[in-house]
Order: sequence, then C-alpha cells, then structure tokens
Amino acid sequence: MRQRLGRVRLADGTTVAYASAGAGRPLVYVMGWLSHLELSWESAAERGFYEALSRGARLVRYDRAGCGLSAGPARTPSLAYELEQLDAVTATIGEPFDLMGTSMGAPVAVAWAATRPETVRRLVLYGGWVRGAELATESVRENVLGLIEAHWGLGSNVLTDIFAPDADRAMRAEHGRYQRACSSAATARALLALSYDLDVSPHLPHVTAPTLVVHRTGDRAAPVAQARALAEGITNAEPALLPGRSHLPYAGDHDQLVRVVRRFLGLPVARRRADGLTARQREVAELISHGCTNREIAARLGIDERSAEGHVERIRLRLGFRSRAQIAAWFTAQWGISPPDPAPGGGPR
Repeated sequence: MRQRLGRVRLADGTTVAYASAGAGRPLVYVMGWLSHLELSWESAAERGFYEALSRGARLVRYDRAGCGLSAGPARTPSLAYELEQLDAVTATIGEPFDLMGTSMGAPVAVAWAATRPETVRRLVLYGGWVRGAELATESVRENVLGLIEAHWGLGSNVLTDIFAPDADRAMRAEHGRYQRACSSAATARALLALSYDLDVSPHLPHVTAPTLVVHRTGDRAAPVAQARALAEGITNAEPALLPGRSHLPYAGDHDQLVRVVRRFLGLPVARRRADGLTARQREVAELISHGCTNREIAARLGIDERSAEGHVERIRLRLGFRSRAQIAAWFTAQWGISPPDPAPGGGPR
C-alpha cells in the first residue's frame, strides 16, 4: 500500500500536509500530539497499524501545523485552530466520512462531530479525554511542560515511557527520536499545553453520529475514567475497553484494536485462517520467507527479539515444521510470493 501526499493552505497562509492511503469510503484520522507523515510510514509498527486499518477504506491523515511536513504555526495552538486545519483537509474529500481521533485528536474529533454533524458518518475515539486538566495533577503537568522546554531530548524519552511502557528498549529509543524529529521543543510544549487545556464537555451532548469509545484500561497517559466520561456524555456511545497499558495505538496488541474499530465501521474483519496462524504470525512467516533473521523481524514489526523468536517457534509448531526453510517454502507456496533476490554479499536485504 502506498500513501499519496498533498497540501492545503489555511487562511493565514500556513500549509498543512496530508496523506491518503487505500481506496474506498473515506476515514479521516486525527493524529495525536505529534506526527510525521513520512517517518510514521517508514516505521514498520505504525505503518502496519495504518495499513490494517485502511484495507477497504481510504485513510486520510495529516500533520497539524508545526509538525512533520506541515509548516510552523502562524499563531498559538487552540481548539479553533485545530478545527480550521481539519476543515481544510476534509474539504478535499467532498463527501461525508468516518472520523477517528486518537489521543489529543479525540477531543478535536468530538468538537468537529458536534459542530459539523452532517459531515460525520461514524465517530471513533481512542485514548481520548473530556477534560485535559484531569489527565494529571497540576504539578505533574507543569513539570512535564518544563522538562520539554528545558531538555527536549530527556522530555521526549520520559513521555515515551508513559506512552508505551510495554515497548522494548529499541522501540522506546526509536519513538523518542521520532518525537524530536516531529517538531521543535517549543511546538511540542505548546501542543501538550493545549492538550491539558482542552475541555470538550460542552460538545458531548451535541454529538449525534454513532460513536465508539475505545480505550486501554491501563493507559498511563489518559486515565480510563476519561473514556467512561466520553461514553457517558455522548448519547448512545458504544464503549470498548481493551486490556493493555500502551497509549500509542500501534503499540501493544494493535490487532485487537483494529478488529474492534473495523467491526464498528462496518469494514471486513480478518479472521483466523484455516492454517491456524494469527495475522501477526502470518506477518512473521512472510518476513521469514524474505530471509529475515529474528532480529530483523523484531525491527520490522517493532517488537523485541525474544518475541520474534517466540512467534517463529509457535509458527513452526502450529504447522508441524522442523525448520525456518520449511516455513519459507510453505509461505511462498501458499501466497505465491517469492523471496527477494539476495543483497550483495549473499545476505538478506
């Protein structure tokens, strides 16, 4: 799957970059705190989540002003400015769409659905909140903002530990670098301050679109009480509480999250095939067929090497094979995909 990049211009002259992937009914995705359309597409874990989400749909994402491929903001971040950017991006679609907001994008999506109900078919809120001031105590919020301002490197690492506590060391290091590549320290601080200031409680009664509120029960960045407040405040909202601690949607068991979201949106949900492999195990089998080592599989999928080794062993036992070569041959025979030509020097690419 490829993503196609485009740009829109706001009234103040700021350009906002957006990306489309897949084909079908549009699903507009309001990103969390920081984003980078190109770097996120290069991340195996994050891209895998977006591709799984967008099969049979057209996924539209964008970098808010000051992040990733979008120009720096011309004014202080605010909910009104967030809605202005979303308006410019959705103007390129020209039809009603499904809307999904994650993390900071969730309250933004709530405000949009409440004020533009005619545009939203279905609304999905993941890892969101009603009142940002209730995410942490005032002293904690001030300390985090101060840390970002004083030492963006350390601040990004601390926030990564909060956002993805179950990720291995390599993935945490990668996400810390990713956050720093997304924006400057000043922009990161300003956007996080906006997250804490957001209060969409007045908008909840005006959301009329069918709504799914999905949240991981152990989320350390957004307490599950905020998900309950969203579900209780929106008429006929459907709550879905999933196990896990990761705030990042593509960390942890993202397959389960994707299935819940796709089922709500009326998109086909992948089931276990007759071969008995899970979706993740088929991904691992494909990488084995391409000659990847356990370390390379772990890097591609954003998991630790021991987890990759466990997947390989379970695949071998499930299929009754004795070697990786048998797994590779089976996958090629099943799916008609041949391994790539060996890289110079005889090793896998």
